Amino acid sequence: MKNGPLLIIGGAEEKYSGVTILKKFVELSQKHEGKVGILTTATKIPIEVGGEYKTVFENLGIENPITLDVDSRQKSEDPKILKDVEGLSALFITGGDQSRLTQMITGTKLHKLFFDKWKQGMVLGGTSAGASIMGKHMIVNALTKDSDEILQVEMDIGFGFMENMLIDQHFSQRARFDRLLGAIAGNPDLMGIGIDENTAILVEGDQFEVIGEHQVLILDGKENSFVEVNKTEEGSEELTLSNFKLHTLTHGYKFDLKNRRLLFKGE
Repeated sequence: MKNGPLLIIGGAEEKYSGVTILKKFVELSQKHEGKVGILTTATKIPIEVGGEYKTVFENLGIENPITLDVDSRQKSEDPKILKDVEGLSALFITGGDQSRLTQMITGTKLHKLFFDKWKQGMVLGGTSAGASIMGKHMIVNALTKDSDEILQVEMDIGFGFMENMLIDQHFSQRARFDRLLGAIAGNPDLMGIGIDENTAILVEGDQFEVIGEHQVLILDGKENSFVEVNKTEEGSEELTLSNFKLHTLTHGYKFDLKNRRLLFKGE
């Protein structure tokens, strides 16, 4: 059985009119028997956030979606929660703070079950923090002196569904190009994927398709010929780079993750 699809959303997806992205999640989830779960670990207001997505999914035709309020590592080992997850056809991971997902779930029985279920075909969707957690590595924070001087990009371990990808979200809207570039400069074997708001990538097999309103940016440093990071007297970091590849894709375009290239329409 092949891995389930991954719907990775840049945040602020439309929920009440023109809900293209969430409709796609529902469509994917309805191809399999089982319930839809909503994981609210990333947010500090799980009742409100979980309730909103529950309403949205019910309006789109999902019967009785369940909310998984996992707010401790103890709950990530809870037999009842594990049993609920066993019965899922799809899991949606809400936004919030991605470090909460790492602190409370990474390395637990629940994390292993998510991975096993995905390997068996379970659909996974995630928005904002729920997008960042999809990779094996993720950006937690970028400490800044001002808007254009990145001092340090803080990294952590994600859930690992995308082995060699580093995903950033709210990308253009929060001017995150510099922080993704800094992260990829320090980890050139990773491919950086910056996803705009109300925009998503649907990963199936070795390729993804862009869905939504804005664009997706890909930074590829695998064939780099030079990377140098210098500290200024003020303490900020400045980069000298050569031979990094840049791709930008909009709705309907596909990208070959194995060969790291744009797929032209019709391919």
